[in-house]
Amino acid sequence: MGLCFNGAAGVKMKLATARVLASILVCLLSATLAAQSNRREPLSEAQIEEIRAAGGNPSERINLYTKYLKQRAEILAGLNKRAHSPARAQRIHEELLDFTALLDELTSNLDQYGDRKADLRPALKLLNEALPHWLEAARAFSPEPAFELAQKESIASAQDLKEQAADLLKEQTAYFNAHKDEKNQERAEPK
Repeated sequence: MGLCFNGAAGVKMKLATARVLASILVCLLSATLAAQSNRREPLSEAQIEEIRAAGGNPSERINLYTKYLKQRAEILAGLNKRAHSPARAQRIHEELLDFTALLDELTSNLDQYGDRKADLRPALKLLNEALPHWLEAARAFSPEPAFELAQKESIASAQDLKEQAADLLKEQTAYFNAHKDEKNQERAEPK
């Protein structure tokens, strides 16, 4: 024999069930938002605004990321000189995570810019010159368990970016040697 919700009692039971489901949904949503708000943001609000303002100019965005990554590499170099302590190890771990996030973000941007045929060579040249220093900054630490994984990820991301930036610069050089009339353009218009 099954339960049958008839009349007022049935409506109350359905409302109670709906409230419980709504409460569960609110809890899940709150947990998701809390997890997102705890995610580290490697850039300051001012830096994020600079990148947004550079939105349609790929060269400027690459230059901004190059500038921010150079700053992060300098922070890492400064941390390498400090005396070993748990606080230092935690700070190195956090800085390496931020450094890796920026490397990955720049890699993602280069993926998008590769097909546009905008002349990115000056920005890519600066980026390619900076990348060996960034790799050196990530590799400079003696491995410690507190940041060993973050260090490996940072080195791998820097190496991936180094290869991608070098390949893109080669592609761009070949393309603009063949299309001299399109040199120095900020953005290619679809044909």
